[in-house]
Amino acid sequence: MSAGLLTFLMLAVLILIILLDFPIGLALAGTAMIFGTIFVGPQITSSFMLRMHVTFADYILIAIPLFIFMGVIVEKSGLATKLYDAMFIIFGGLRGGLAIATVVACTIFAAATGVVGATVVTMGMMSLPSMMKYKYDKSLCAGSICAGGALGILIPPSIMILVYAPTANVSVGAMLIGAFIPGFFLASMYILYILIRCFIIPKDGPAIEKELLSQYSAWDRIKLIFTSVLPVAGLILAVLGSIFFGLASPTEAASLGAFFAVFLALAYRGLTWKGVREACINTVTTTSMVLLVMVGAAFFTSVFMRLGCGAVVENVILGLPFGKWGILAVMWFIIFIMGAFIDWIGIVMIVVPLFSPIAVKLGFDPIWFAIMNIVVMQTSFLTPPFAYSIFYLKGIAPPEMNLMHIYKGVIPFIIIILITVVLLTVFPQIVMWAPSHFVG
Repeated sequence: MSAGLLTFLMLAVLILIILLDFPIGLALAGTAMIFGTIFVGPQITSSFMLRMHVTFADYILIAIPLFIFMGVIVEKSGLATKLYDAMFIIFGGLRGGLAIATVVACTIFAAATGVVGATVVTMGMMSLPSMMKYKYDKSLCAGSICAGGALGILIPPSIMILVYAPTANVSVGAMLIGAFIPGFFLASMYILYILIRCFIIPKDGPAIEKELLSQYSAWDRIKLIFTSVLPVAGLILAVLGSIFFGLASPTEAASLGAFFAVFLALAYRGLTWKGVREACINTVTTTSMVLLVMVGAAFFTSVFMRLGCGAVVENVILGLPFGKWGILAVMWFIIFIMGAFIDWIGIVMIVVPLFSPIAVKLGFDPIWFAIMNIVVMQTSFLTPPFAYSIFYLKGIAPPEMNLMHIYKGVIPFIIIILITVVLLTVFPQIVMWAPSHFVG
């Protein structure tokens, strides 16, 4: 059987199993087992065991449970509530101020957790009642929460980066440092959109009455910044700063972050045995899911490459008559479409081993290409029918907010992500400034 036909069959079987709602890790491993046994032989299991050993032996993977634990502890400690209260007072007097406060709080909280679900649910439960109370447009409410919450997968510490970097064989530290500026750039684009929209259509985001905000003095605002914003910002800087200046590896920085998260929770009297227990359970559950997918992907990639399918995909893409930038756009379009149907970890494990060598052959910097892919994958949390942020928000939204409000709300933010991709492509130095100064 030709390599071209094998490539088509393997991808078709994988997509079919995923669409049948099998877990992505089992779908990858199962497809690999079927085609490996048929076209290589029973001895393929020895190769699988070796790939599993290599995957689990990667030291950087220890950072995954540590960052997850850090995020859950921050979520359970009540710091998110204090953070949103501070943003409410600081930005509430502006048109669209509550939506801006939501995006800013999501950005900071996302950087402290790295988990999209926790950010969307937590911020949704706090900000949605406030915005609905002040008659904000429902679509603006939904869009700001979903898009702001999805930043957790881009702004470090990001679980996606910890999975992506070893898969693409690039520096985890450089990616963690490099994704920081694009993440905040995208958040700034969201805020700019909200400001412009509410300036043109004031009823979509009315300002909070001055009488309500006037009860907070300048000292109250300063105190809120020091007690609610700076501790979380300090946690982020402790993690990223230690990596940037070469003081700690990403794994060591993750342990530092977990320690300071527990310390902050104790300081704010938000650490309970129940919270610690839930944090441990969530950490084990999420880490197990991620590792299962990584092992399944290792099996799939080994068979896919051994049967010559990787070379087929590479030749097809490199043979497209669009030039290097056109081929880059095609790869991003494939990622965008995949994001509407499968989750980010499936995209990373299927696409990255195939696209990364192609990008290098086209002359693109591997760090830049990796970070840009993660920016593109922001859309996977917002594009229906398979969009985690939408489902998270719908689960906590009041009855008067239906799915159409949420779908309508995320569309402008998807467009903003695509505009940001274009801008970061035209001005790659925005992405590469921090990695170029990376010490580690």
